[in-house]
Amino acid sequence: MRLLILLAVLASIVAAALYGVRSGAIDVPPDWNPWAPLDVNAEPNFLTRYKLGRLSKSSEDCQRVLATTGIQYERLDDRATGPACGFFNAVRIERTSSRIAKPFSFSCRAAVSLALWERHVLEPAAQRHFGQKVATLEHFGSYSCRNVYGRAKATRSQHATAEALDVAGFILEDGRRIRVLKDWEQGGERGAFLREVRDGACRFFDGVLSPDYNDAHRDHFHFDRGPYRVCR
Repeated sequence: MRLLILLAVLASIVAAALYGVRSGAIDVPPDWNPWAPLDVNAEPNFLTRYKLGRLSKSSEDCQRVLATTGIQYERLDDRATGPACGFFNAVRIERTSSRIAKPFSFSCRAAVSLALWERHVLEPAAQRHFGQKVATLEHFGSYSCRNVYGRAKATRSQHATAEALDVAGFILEDGRRIRVLKDWEQGGERGAFLREVRDGACRFFDGVLSPDYNDAHRDHFHFDRGPYRVCR
């Protein structure tokens, strides 16, 4: 009986504290407040994925966060382009923190994940391994109304709803080109850099596939938002 009373008291204290934080009566830093908006520039912590996931439930909240990332984009109208294909709360990205070879369509929540990855993984990794920034992000595209691997009897790919991006490589400020196809197995700084940016993407995307996954990904990284968690 005493244990039950103690647990009830503790539950009441926790509930009161949570209510105080949510109502603003208890002041905590935004990074540690689960109800505060996601700040893409803040150092990620255990609440980052929760806040990122919350953006899936509100188009306008997602758009407000995306507007703070520095990504250059224009909003796309929602539309269906085929059976289980189309855009919802998507944008056409013209530039990220780097130049991109070609604009691409991406869901808002995936674009926020991309901004987090560039800010907290790609940029630090480039500085650590090469002492300079990534000037250009090379990719094989995002939206495509197709099934997984293009197979007729497979399920729809995440590309079919603009939730996925295939990253082929990077061009550094000094012009050096780092490609997944050429450099993944080379070892040294290039290989270490590619593995670091692959591993780091798993913090912000749901599906991350690389040459370690299968031969179909020998020349690119596949980054997507849901529905399954995989990092390989």
